[in-house]
Amino acid sequence: MAVVGDIHGNFRWLDIIARAVQTLAPDVTTMLQLGDWAMDPDTTDEALDGTGIERIYVTLGNHEPWDQLTPLLNAHPGCAIRVSEITWILPRPARLAIGGRSVLSLPGAVSVDKAWRQEGVSWWKDEEITSHHVKAAIAGGPADLMLTHESPAGTPVRAVQEILRSNPMGFPDDAIRDSANSRARVAKVWNVVYPELLIHGHMHAPGGGQTEYGLRVASLGQDGQQGNLGFLDMQTLRIETPSLRQIREAAGR
Repeated sequence: MAVVGDIHGNFRWLDIIARAVQTLAPDVTTMLQLGDWAMDPDTTDEALDGTGIERIYVTLGNHEPWDQLTPLLNAHPGCAIRVSEITWILPRPARLAIGGRSVLSLPGAVSVDKAWRQEGVSWWKDEEITSHHVKAAIAGGPADLMLTHESPAGTPVRAVQEILRSNPMGFPDDAIRDSANSRARVAKVWNVVYPELLIHGHMHAPGGGQTEYGLRVASLGQDGQQGNLGFLDMQTLRIETPSLRQIREAAGR
């Protein structure tokens, strides 16, 4: 199983990683994408044409065209929505069975950069994880694997901890508070559902860690960054991330 972090509508990068997957793991036919997808459906099919990838399941992030996505999700509550030949948008939340494992997808996150964006144009309130999403996710019971865009509060991933501690981009205090509340909602679900592994994007801080209780978290990088692509063994729930050099060589670039 291929797992991919933030893409940000980057056609060229999606083409590279798809071809890398074809070389590095030719048996893989499914991608799990962790938000900030923002890809045009037709462009997606073009990028993945001939690569062996038959389907991609998207756990939506914050930087998405929510003005288009929310009506679709509302029209088909609880259903995955097929937006292209191979692209499926997962509902909020979603439950899946993959490789004999129970999987929970909890889409959404807060845009800490919304002070530099325009509401209704480049960010939407619909991006947020609501108390309703939390309640619905918990009601589904335990899961082996949890897919999110947002990081959970109390993450054991040191790279994420350092970003949260230092705020290197200088985001405003109110955005930092909103982000903390969003991470707390993810953690509320995480602590009840108790997955063996949680994988997220959003932070652009690739790395992994394990809590004192044995829960593992993997943070994937963004497009063009180390750790954007991972290969997940659904039997062991262990994830391996090829280097950028390996990806580019495998893609023939």
